[in-house]
Amino acid sequence: MFRAYGLYSHIRANRIRSVLLLVGFVALLHALLYSLLLVVNAFGGGEIDEIMARAADQFAGSWPVAMAAALVWFAISWLFHQRLVSYATGAHGITRREAPKLYNVLENLCISRGIPMPALQIIETPALNAYAAGLKEGQYVIAVTRGLVDTLSDDELEAVLGHELTHIRNRDTQLMVIAIIFAGIFAFFADLTVRSWNFPYGVWPRGDGRRESRGGRDGGGAVLAILIAIAIVLISWGLSTLIRFALSRSREYLADAGSAELTKNPDAMIRALRKIESNAKLDVPSRMEAFFIENPLRGSGASLLSTHPSIDDRVAALEQYAGGVDLAVSAQNGDREPDPTV
Repeated sequence: MFRAYGLYSHIRANRIRSVLLLVGFVALLHALLYSLLLVVNAFGGGEIDEIMARAADQFAGSWPVAMAAALVWFAISWLFHQRLVSYATGAHGITRREAPKLYNVLENLCISRGIPMPALQIIETPALNAYAAGLKEGQYVIAVTRGLVDTLSDDELEAVLGHELTHIRNRDTQLMVIAIIFAGIFAFFADLTVRSWNFPYGVWPRGDGRRESRGGRDGGGAVLAILIAIAIVLISWGLSTLIRFALSRSREYLADAGSAELTKNPDAMIRALRKIESNAKLDVPSRMEAFFIENPLRGSGASLLSTHPSIDDRVAALEQYAGGVDLAVSAQNGDREPDPTV
């Protein structure tokens, strides 16, 4: 398990997932187009089968619009993804003069493995967290919080940076950018839909009696069509969210493994995780949580749909496979560190 750093199988799996995510994005975008056509045709009146037939005919002639929209969104994501990520997280660039220790630690790690050095950013918050992002060499960024730099010891900071470097080497950052940035469009439409629950009432008669004279069948068909459209939008959003959560949580285990292999110090990674555990919370959009070394919204708790395994599970893996020691647990059990002066 802990020969994860540079694992070609993991990199290949991430590339396959990235392709599937792009294909899924296009498919979900077409579903959104059809749902919008349902809403438009609902206001034209008619039975539900008539409304759906008109929407299907229009979809057959307009699906290239969805393809064009997918290409435009892909271009925007490709060109501006780092700005979007930095804006969402509040990260900004930092110079070597401003953070010499941070630069030196990262530079030494990169030199030791012949890795091009990514850009460094900092998030001005006392919270303890970090993330890596980027699609290709020259775009990679590692961001850390001010609290992380001020709180962790040198070897613990080195372990965290090794973790983020492993995400870059394993192409986890590519997968995250594709999953999160592209999934965002569906969350936008879902939010818009939920906020517009009252608009179906607009199809009901306003006093002219035309639809009412047909026994309300037009109005009923329109409402049903709009409810179907809402269901499509919500299902699309749900699928995009499940895709985001379904991304293997093993990436965090593998990044911890890569850090242990890079630094030869699994104990430092364990200590860093324990310090981060109770101080990781940040004010960031929910879709950004998967980028971070620890979930910035819900702390260390893990669930079936969590983006991260629990800190306890990650520490246990480091103990079992990398020979690390959790000194916090040892102290609770009454064990003592050897006194170096003896």
